[in-house]
Amino acid sequence: MEYNIRTLEKSEYPLRKEFLYEAIFVPEGVEPPPRAILEAPELQVYIAGFGREEDDRALAVEADGRVVGAVWVRIMDDYGHVDNETLSFAVSLYKKYRGLGIGTEMMSECFPY
Repeated sequence: MEYNIRTLEKSEYPLRKEFLYEAIFVPEGVEPPPRAILEAPELQVYIAGFGREEDDRALAVEADGRVVGAVWVRIMDDYGHVDNETLSFAVSLYKKYRGLGIGTEMMSECFPY
């Protein structure tokens, strides 16, 4: 499969909301949560105000003529928070593009930061 990893343009930042939803783990046989869950404060930390801080960085992956995944890093008080100097990762791909090594390559492209 051909794909291209590139910087996520500022005009594309709203796509991170879609990919945040795609990143939510939904066990097999369980209904996905409503999209309104993205408005929860504990999830807003991943997307609100992105691009304002020096450490905010995002990449996109394009395949089949569209953006099919994204990875972004920032210092945030999220579920994996270490401290206020360690970047947190968010990575997501549409299901069709998972398990192909694309996410791993996107994360590798993001670092060294």
